[in-house]
Amino acid sequence: MSSHLITLNNGQIIPAIGLGTWQPNANPGDVARAVEHALKTGYRLIDSAWAYENEKEVGEGLRASGVPREDVFISSKVWGTYHRRVEESLDQTLANLGTTYLDLLLVHWPVAMNPNGNHPIMPKRPNGDMDIDESWDLRDTWKGMEAMVKKGKVKAIGASNFSQMMLEKILPTAEIIPVVNQIELHLYLPQLKFLDYLKSKKIVPEAFAPLGRASESVLTDESATEIARERGLKSTSEVLLGYLLTKGVVVLPKSLTPSHIESNLTGALDAYNVLTPEDIKVLDGVAASGKQKRIYTFPWGIDLGFDDWPAPTE
Repeated sequence: MSSHLITLNNGQIIPAIGLGTWQPNANPGDVARAVEHALKTGYRLIDSAWAYENEKEVGEGLRASGVPREDVFISSKVWGTYHRRVEESLDQTLANLGTTYLDLLLVHWPVAMNPNGNHPIMPKRPNGDMDIDESWDLRDTWKGMEAMVKKGKVKAIGASNFSQMMLEKILPTAEIIPVVNQIELHLYLPQLKFLDYLKSKKIVPEAFAPLGRASESVLTDESATEIARERGLKSTSEVLLGYLLTKGVVVLPKSLTPSHIESNLTGALDAYNVLTPEDIKVLDGVAASGKQKRIYTFPWGIDLGFDDWPAPTE
């Protein structure tokens, strides 16, 4: 089985269900096995990132699966300390993955950090604040991304964790419009107005953490659980994933457990096929009923442009 497909604004096709690979607590080999199992069971989209520090395992899983490289849509991301060095970051990613090209490269966050700071991933200033590269222009990061398309090293480029404000910093001068914007999206953070904006710009939304996270899960939501029961679905997670699919969102659930990897794929499609307009209306109203919650709020110390993001402290 494979997931249904979405056409990007450059004509490229992306599977609507992929495997997320951010697994900071994984043991060595876990991610490779998860990727291998996902591909063997029908996934054709793998989402990775330089900063996840496990791209080599993603590549190992790809090769172990036996699925030809050209049949898999592979995405990765440029971290903040590489905004001035997009190609250098990409070359590391390609070497880690063991491939000569990416299907999609994202700017991981719209936050450039000191490339010569005291840490390769999270450089800090003496006072403990993030070491932001304040002299760098985000538009120049995007030019570096566009250059990778022109060189043939990536087929498409996109954004990640960009608000409308951040997208509007790059769109007026962009030669290539982002094909996607990967953001936190789930039942308690549906960002319905922002989805409308992305649609107006022909930018496909991708959902990381579509099931929340273990410590702050949306899997116990009463409305979603009741809809799962009424529609004869096996679990609430199927409703949560299927709900986002009905919005034209690419979902990227994470798991290291083979049975969960399988059920996320098949269950999302099952739910997509049976959810009714009435179900979607109920689910649309869950966050607004008092459950609105953003789970991931990294302390960048700058205004990212999201209404519900904690204000930066002076």
